[in-house]
Amino acid sequence: MVSRIVLMPIKTSLKSLLVKFQLPLTRNLRYDIYTRKIMQKVLGKNSSAIDIGCHKGELLDEIFSFAPNGKHFAFEPLPHLHDFLKSKYKGKQVSIFPIALFDKKGTTDFNYVVNAPAYSGIRKRKYEMPDVRINQLTVDTDLMDNIIPENQPIDFIKIDVEGAEFAVLQGGIKTIQRNKPVIVFEFGLGAADFYGSKPAACFSFLSETCGLCISTLKGFLDGEDCLNLQQFSDHFEKKTEYYFIAYNPQ
Repeated sequence: MVSRIVLMPIKTSLKSLLVKFQLPLTRNLRYDIYTRKIMQKVLGKNSSAIDIGCHKGELLDEIFSFAPNGKHFAFEPLPHLHDFLKSKYKGKQVSIFPIALFDKKGTTDFNYVVNAPAYSGIRKRKYEMPDVRINQLTVDTDLMDNIIPENQPIDFIKIDVEGAEFAVLQGGIKTIQRNKPVIVFEFGLGAADFYGSKPAACFSFLSETCGLCISTLKGFLDGEDCLNLQQFSDHFEKKTEYYFIAYNPQ
């Protein structure tokens, strides 16, 4: 029997190859391909990035490929994945935190989905499988603004935390306003709504409070106009898109 530790890099390598050769077999892979293209477009060799919900480090690998000289930050609260990341990136210019970024500092129950770790999160959400096995852990929470130094430039942020994305954004208001980074974030029905997050509040925060434009990933790459509130809300309610990008329109 092949152990989980052996399977982890094999699965990661296969996914990385599908993304590299632009083979969107699933909707998630299509989003990964778009995200890779976006990072290639916006990251320079010295750019710095934050990966929130780092998981196995697939995206962080891409960040290093485009920004090898930058200072990066990664957040992964699941203990076995955090330990895996610490070993994987030992000696590299990245700070890895065993923290669930949120809108408050403290501790919280965390739902580890044993048979689908990517669905793990602070609150239970809608799961796309019939038999979900959950172990409840206690993890530390903190705000992005408490961890990212004020003098640290940030060019790119990715947020994939199974519904808590708006809370993470709110906890990083100063970092976002100061740097106006490109932000790729998940915001979908079946996850965000379990945190009480509404499209109008998220849209207002990013556009009015932070001065950022919101687009779909493909729309950004194709040079389309920013979404308005109605378009953003429609994507959320109709489940036509659940990954978006926020960026400085200037």
